[in-house]
Amino acid sequence: MLEGIVLSAAANNRNTVIATLLIVLVVVYLIGQKYKKGLNQYPGPYFASLTNNWRMLDVWRRDTHITYRRLHEKYGDVVRVAPNVLSFGHPDAIADIYGLNKGYTKSGYYDVFATVNKGNVVYNLFSTRSEEYHAKLRRSVNHAFSLSTLLQYEPLVDNCTSFFLRRTLELFADTGRLCPFSTWIQYFAFDVIGEITWSKRLGFVQQNADVSNIIARVDSFQNYGTVVGQNPWLDRLMVKNPLKLFLEAKGLWPSSPNSAIIKFALDRQREVSNSNHDAEVREKSNRGVNFLQRFLQSQKKYTDFLTNDRMTAMCASLIIAGSDSTAISLSSVFFYLSTNPRVYQKLMQEIDTANATGALKSSEDTTGAGDVVPYAAASKLEYLDAVINEAFRMHPAVGLLLERVTPPEGATICGKFVPGNTVVGCNAWVLHQNKAVFGNDAEIYRPERWLESDGANPKDLARMKRSMFQFGAGSRTCIGKNISLMETYKMVPSVLRKFEIEMIEAKEPMWLKNAFFVHRMNFYVRIKPRA
Repeated sequence: MLEGIVLSAAANNRNTVIATLLIVLVVVYLIGQKYKKGLNQYPGPYFASLTNNWRMLDVWRRDTHITYRRLHEKYGDVVRVAPNVLSFGHPDAIADIYGLNKGYTKSGYYDVFATVNKGNVVYNLFSTRSEEYHAKLRRSVNHAFSLSTLLQYEPLVDNCTSFFLRRTLELFADTGRLCPFSTWIQYFAFDVIGEITWSKRLGFVQQNADVSNIIARVDSFQNYGTVVGQNPWLDRLMVKNPLKLFLEAKGLWPSSPNSAIIKFALDRQREVSNSNHDAEVREKSNRGVNFLQRFLQSQKKYTDFLTNDRMTAMCASLIIAGSDSTAISLSSVFFYLSTNPRVYQKLMQEIDTANATGALKSSEDTTGAGDVVPYAAASKLEYLDAVINEAFRMHPAVGLLLERVTPPEGATICGKFVPGNTVVGCNAWVLHQNKAVFGNDAEIYRPERWLESDGANPKDLARMKRSMFQFGAGSRTCIGKNISLMETYKMVPSVLRKFEIEMIEAKEPMWLKNAFFVHRMNFYVRIKPRA
């Protein structure tokens, strides 16, 4: 009996020692996180200084753009949001972090957004962390996105826009049905991506539905990436595990969920291939050459680098990012117009005046889309330009940090030295509310700020433009920016010239969902034909 008591005491002592040792190790680890690289000098939430899980829980709530505004209002221009992550809220940080040849690289967050196809991890311009790879890929496809190429896509955009206007009349204006505007405009954006990528509308507007459930799949992919990206090692464990990828390549493991996006792109490419589209014939027609055909032309020059997988990844990235950013921008413009009658009426006066003088008429309508305002004409409307810029400022598409890693030797950002291999970044929702740049009424939607600065103080306007971050900055600026701008500038006056838009309160409250892209949910409008 005595021996049993002794053994029990020894076991208890051993368990106590192990428990104590574990507690000590955890405490030492947390202290190491708290004082990592001396980043404890920067203020921020206490638990954020101990673990990345603070950020992961925050993005889970889908309102991180609001969180970061509150943090910077409370703590100032630099906030520590994780043991090794600093958020910079002053616009001067844009040039320091995202400027050319600064030596920064993307963080592990972006690895999560690499797609998987039959066990192969395929990186695109957004997801790759390699600057060398990014430079090669961008060089091989850059001509397809250049300003000189932009207008060659306009007939494709016109085709979709004209069809969208007809369907809007049929489904909503003539019937009196409420229009779920954010969803409806996203259908348009997806159809445009299909048209300019494969010269084929994807059927979203025609069917008034999510074709092949691809929008839901993209949303799921972004929801996953937004949360797991705060701890990228989870993705390497769950999705990009080497053993899992090997089994998937052999057909012994189910395909990764994001493979559905690759499959969608491949299916569209096969449809185009089967319909025998010829690039040279299309180039001479009034429809223009699409993205895929330009990629194929580039492949002849970059045979070894621009593989079929990489071209497919580029097409898939257009699906993921190209539709969301444009849909959010358009939805924001119409939201702020419908909630600001004074601005709405002022813009309508500009559009109607231009229309009455024939300034909005296409000089050469070769598409049958005479109800679509040409980009060249729309871009000359000064108040429209102010309205769109102000919507970009109030509601930038991306609502998370665009993360970068400082070079090994460290870097100076806004006059502060930051140690090497520290994750840093800016959030557009914070930058765009800076009162020193945009005025004391920065929280108010007021397009006139873009016109007043032009006349009163051109330097103020230049500073405002430098502080805009809706498309990112530097070498990693959104490559599809020009296409998105063209769609936005054409669509807004084309819709307003034909319809009246009135916001209606839905049964469920409107809210903003932040899953990297910030979507406006439950945004309903009533659309009426203009007399």
